[in-house]
Amino acid sequence: MTWFIELDERLFFLINGLAGRSTGFDEFMILMVGDYFIPLLLSMVLFALWFLGKDAQAKERNQRTVFCTAAGVGFAAAVVKLMNLGLDRLRPFVDYPRLVPLVESLFYCPTDPSFPSNSAAVAFAFATGAWFGNRKAGALLLFLAIVWSFARVYCGAHYPLDIIGGAAIGILVAYAAFWVLRLVEPLPTLVLKGMRRIYLA
Repeated sequence: MTWFIELDERLFFLINGLAGRSTGFDEFMILMVGDYFIPLLLSMVLFALWFLGKDAQAKERNQRTVFCTAAGVGFAAAVVKLMNLGLDRLRPFVDYPRLVPLVESLFYCPTDPSFPSNSAAVAFAFATGAWFGNRKAGALLLFLAIVWSFARVYCGAHYPLDIIGGAAIGILVAYAAFWVLRLVEPLPTLVLKGMRRIYLA
């Protein structure tokens, strides 16, 4: 297991070592790494999806996709929170304070465990949930999830293994949410009908 951690750290320093070579790329990563910009974009895509659809059938499919995605995101965050109770891996900038550049680019220095990455879990739950109902939206969200995850390693907030673990959680939980919503039919249909009556759908 030690060799696996060593490999993870080597990959981290390979990615994090890119920091400081290009001012423009550093500035871009600083914008991408925070807990505001990409999460806002993820939420805006989901919000837009709720109202989009070339016909009533497509619109309803998109709204069910939003249900699935929202459920997946919520449960993914909960799973990470529970895992954090038993796992306490330190962040790279805590392990190697003198070797990790750009930590000052973070809006704050996270104090929760590094593994698994909550950012990756949430982002990949967004992407996976959307992919089931709308491939274009899912592809866009997947791109944003990858960029956010890469930025978290680039800026020293996570090791690659933290990202992989978080992404796996996000994907699996969103997949589970997709099937759970199918099993609890007609509840989602009734909720959508109720929301249409009050002009929320």
